[in-house]
Amino acid sequence: MKWKKRSGLLLLLFLFLPACELTEMQFDNHPRGNFDALWTILDRNYCFFDYKEIDWDAVYAEYSARITSDMSSDALFKLMGEMLAELKDGHVNLAAAHDITRYWQWQDDYPVNFDPTIQKYYLGKDFGIASSMRYKIQEDNVGYLYYGSFSNDVGESSLDQILSRMAICHGLIIDVRNNGGGNLTNVERITSRFFNERTLIGYISHKVGPGHDDFSPLFPKYVESSDRVRYQKPVVVLTNRGCYSATNEFVSIMKYAPNVLVMGDKTGGGSGLPFTSELPNGWSIRFSASPMFNAEKEHIEFGVEPDIYVSMKDVDKEKNKDTMIEEARKWIKGIQ
Repeated sequence: MKWKKRSGLLLLLFLFLPACELTEMQFDNHPRGNFDALWTILDRNYCFFDYKEIDWDAVYAEYSARITSDMSSDALFKLMGEMLAELKDGHVNLAAAHDITRYWQWQDDYPVNFDPTIQKYYLGKDFGIASSMRYKIQEDNVGYLYYGSFSNDVGESSLDQILSRMAICHGLIIDVRNNGGGNLTNVERITSRFFNERTLIGYISHKVGPGHDDFSPLFPKYVESSDRVRYQKPVVVLTNRGCYSATNEFVSIMKYAPNVLVMGDKTGGGSGLPFTSELPNGWSIRFSASPMFNAEKEHIEFGVEPDIYVSMKDVDKEKNKDTMIEEARKWIKGIQ
């Protein structure tokens, strides 16, 4: 049975390959064939082998030795999941009808630094909701806005309303803790409200060949300045290890905005744009195929450092206080 690429976007990665590389590879639909297809797809297209210093050939030798012709689908799926975990990438997932492999150590091995039960004390019961954003002006005249997922679309009119209402505040706290990512369009839409001019915020590269180091030149990325309501007062972006993928990109961009400070813990990372392909048995594999960098051309795959590190304190939790929100409020009021 032929292995066929399912994603049209993935096909773009092969436009610059020699004609011989465009020939469809043949993999049989049995444990060895599916395993080899998975390993080969990643070998030719995954974008962080060199950066993460992964010996993919050694990984093949280790895991392929455990393949048997009569192993069950569950056993094969588990083995493949263990192999994929070697990439240490939350964007790498093997999906079958019965399960999806996942790698969560980018978040699970670190302090949570977020407690929604304590957050309720800051939002109360009379907070506003617009485009899934929850917001409220605190008693000290500092605005607080929580955005839990970039998968929730943000409307331009909603941003106009929120930022206009926050204009009376000393400053604004944007809390994106535990935001696992989503749509980059929402990232662009929100960040444009905090820049007064077009600004270089990073770079992206694309795979142009099967080698681990076969990449295009770096293409610059810019954030545009919105022609609608823009916020001009101090802003603190609160982060933790639960900030991943599109949220990681959001935080990286906001570090270049004037009047913005990033506070909290290092983000969880996830800077590679994911693409999808398919194995002979119909299982799909998602993986990072295009690396993204900050404006200094540095990888942000393993996360973005905050400007100021702050962690939740147990002594504050006992008082139903969020250490990070409190420190953000102090910083905003301290520069008035």
